[in-house]
Amino acid sequence: METFKKVGKVIIPIAVLLLPMLVLAQFTPPDPGVVGGTGINLAEVRVILEKIAQFLIIVGVIIAVIMIIWGGILWITGGGGENTKKGQDTVKHGIIGAIIVLGVGVILQTIALLVSRDIFN
Repeated sequence: METFKKVGKVIIPIAVLLLPMLVLAQFTPPDPGVVGGTGINLAEVRVILEKIAQFLIIVGVIIAVIMIIWGGILWITGGGGENTKKGQDTVKHGIIGAIIVLGVGVILQTIALLVSRDIFN
């Protein structure tokens, strides 16, 4: 059990730090253009906010999956003791977290469609 804790304390922070590289692997940086050019318009703000929201939703789901897996490990290795209850609670909270994150994603996409008025096109 101690080895799981030691491994978890190393693996989880490394995974969290490397996540942006995996998510933004195919992101092409925008052309800087001419300094002092045109200002930013509402469509560009919407695109930026959508990318930020998508990134946060992906991170939230990955964290929820990690919590579910960690809870499953605690549950299996608990041996009927206190760790079994901790594992069950961790799995339950991970599932609730994933449902909340996905629900927020649906709400944000619906609001983005209504605001941009692309729903009837």
